[in-house]
Amino acid sequence: MEKTGMEQGGTLPLGKVKALVLTGLFAALGCVATMVLVVPSPTGGYMNLGDAVVLLGTYLLGPVCGAVAGGIGPALADLLAGYTAYVPATLVIKALMGLAAGLLYRVLRRRRWALAVCGAAAESIMVVGYWLYDGLLMGSLAGSAVGIFSNLVQAAFGLAASTLLALALKSSRYVRREFPNL
Repeated sequence: MEKTGMEQGGTLPLGKVKALVLTGLFAALGCVATMVLVVPSPTGGYMNLGDAVVLLGTYLLGPVCGAVAGGIGPALADLLAGYTAYVPATLVIKALMGLAAGLLYRVLRRRRWALAVCGAAAESIMVVGYWLYDGLLMGSLAGSAVGIFSNLVQAAFGLAASTLLALALKSSRYVRREFPNL
């Protein structure tokens, strides 16, 4: 019976260690990006730079690691910033954003417009997800609709920033070699 890396001495294969470290790094970057620029929204939440990191992390790391990092980082930011009511929603919504963008990007990545389409699909999950969650918190979907505009602004910025950053990184042979998902 062949032994795995964990059974041989408690270590992970280098590829798994790299994936774990990069996932943690992008979770930390997502947390920081979410907390750096905070613009309060009408529903009690806030607009931030985190979506750009969620999407970029997904394009670089792939759908699963991107979803994990994308959910944990911004959820941790909500916890640290005192928005505890939003932690579970952020964890799920941002993870779904990353998963959707990553899976769609696997299918479309050879097309020039893939980043924009994948980002738009992911951001629509964010806008609808927070609208529904705010509706749950407020007891009114009509009342929570007031937050849609600020979420659309955040979505547009996250989409534009992640697309521009991904295109710039994609032009680097080194980045393409180190991050084959891009």
